[in-house]
This record gives sequence, C-alpha cells and structure tokens, in this order.
Amino acid sequence: MSTSALDNRNGVLWLDGEFVPWRDARLHVLTHGLHYGGSVFEGERVYEGRVFKLTEHTQRLHESAWELGYQIPFSLEELNEATLEVVHRQGISNGYVRPVAWRGSEHISVSSRGTSAHVAIAAWEWPHVFSVDAKTRGIRLCTSRWRRPSPESAPVRAKAASLYNICTLARDAADAAGFDDALLLDYRGYVAEATGANLFLVSGETLYTPTADCFLAGITRKAVLDLAGELGIQAIERHILPDELSGFDECFLTGTAYEIQPVRSIDESEYRVGKTTTAVMDAYSETVHSPYSQAT
Repeated sequence: MSTSALDNRNGVLWLDGEFVPWRDARLHVLTHGLHYGGSVFEGERVYEGRVFKLTEHTQRLHESAWELGYQIPFSLEELNEATLEVVHRQGISNGYVRPVAWRGSEHISVSSRGTSAHVAIAAWEWPHVFSVDAKTRGIRLCTSRWRRPSPESAPVRAKAASLYNICTLARDAADAAGFDDALLLDYRGYVAEATGANLFLVSGETLYTPTADCFLAGITRKAVLDLAGELGIQAIERHILPDELSGFDECFLTGTAYEIQPVRSIDESEYRVGKTTTAVMDAYSETVHSPYSQAT
C-alpha cells in the first residue's frame, strides 16, 4: 500500500454520481454521519482488475443503510457500474475498493429526520494487510476486554462505522502489547471475531466457526464455508467458549482485506498452519483469481 496519506493522492473518486479529482472529495464538518455515526461502508478486493463478489458487497451496503434507517439514492446496478469504472480509471490490478454512505449536513441533531444520503467510492492498490511471511507463519492475537454487543443494543447486521469503535480500541491495545490483532468475545462471553475479520478453528479435519448472531457474517466467511463443502471438509457453526480455544489444532481469519490469514496463537493457545488451513487458502486463491469465479 502507498505510504502517501489517503487524502493526498492522484486520480479520481466517485462521489454522488460524479467523478471528482481525488483531493477534491470533501464533506462538511457538520455532516450528521460524522457526529452521530450514521455511516456504512464496504471493503472489496480487486484481483486482475475484477472485483470479487461485487454484487454481494453492493447489496450489503444497501442493507446496512436500511438497518440504520435510510436509503441509498443509487441502485445496485448504478453502484456496480460506478465501482468498475473507478477501478478502471484508477488502473487497479490488485487492490481494494471502499464504498461508503453517510447522512448529510442539513442539520445537527440526534434525529436524522430530513438529512440526505450520500455515497462515495474509492479504489487503490493494496496487496497485503500483513507482511508476506505472515501467510506462512501466522499472526498473534490477544483477547480484548471489549465485547461485541447484543442485537438489542446495536444494529449488528449492518456494516456500520459506529460498530468499529470497539474494534479500533481493541486493535490499538493489541498493537501496543505487541500482537497483530485482537480477538473479541461477545456480550455473553462466547468467542466472536477479530477486529476486522471472522474466525475459523480446526480440530482434526473439521472446521468450526462461531455462530454469527451478534456480529457480521462476512462475505469471505460465506465463501470459505462454500469452499469447505466443495473440498469435502465438514464445517460446523456453533457457539465457542474461550476455554475451548486451546483444544483446536489450526486457526485462521477471513475477510476481504485479510483474505485467508493463518493465526499461530491466541493468548497462550498455539496453532499450526496445517493442511486444512492450507487447503482453504489454496482454494480461495484459485477462486478469486479465476476469470470464471464470481468475480465481476
């Protein structure tokens, strides 16, 4: 990823139906979404110029806005077309796309009534989140004191910016302690997810992943579950207690940015990058790079 600041780059972004110079993409400081957390977003990967599962991501962006009580003023087809054009204009071969929607600046109040909805799409080259050798060595996680909230206290089905506050706090604390990421439990004490990725664990030849009933069930998570079926790997979704973590053999994270990221330890529990993790990584890589996959 380029070391230049994200607000100071060449190229264009798509903003409310128009392509604008990258540095000119601005919003007002009194934007409702900035003050009250009413923004939603997506993360999408580009492989060989194709956006993987673009339609699924765009659909989820619409659904996230709906969960927060507003409607995106552009259709799924319009946003898909805009995304592909941004990728083309930016010349992205292997990179990342960030669509974001937010409420406007008509007034400042906890109430969002009467505010407009806005959308922007940016794309840039971004090969890896972690170092290249992290794919073979795995990364280290620590358990955070922050927990995923219940569905009665937060819009957990939305990919909402407001839900990532605890992720930032958890990740910063993990970084300061010398770890690569943090594991969050949920409000009941079950294992939930990492700060920006879903969790998978392996015991023997069986794959396990926490039940996504209070956190986002990622699109990459679903892709891995589908691949597991194709590979003949049994996959079980169930609640997992922290005390169980030491009983698993392998562990990995999944997400658009993380792709398939092996984990070598969570606190005192250690894991190997074994054959199941490797098989899933290889199958996922083959899928996203195939011109006949669901990439668009």
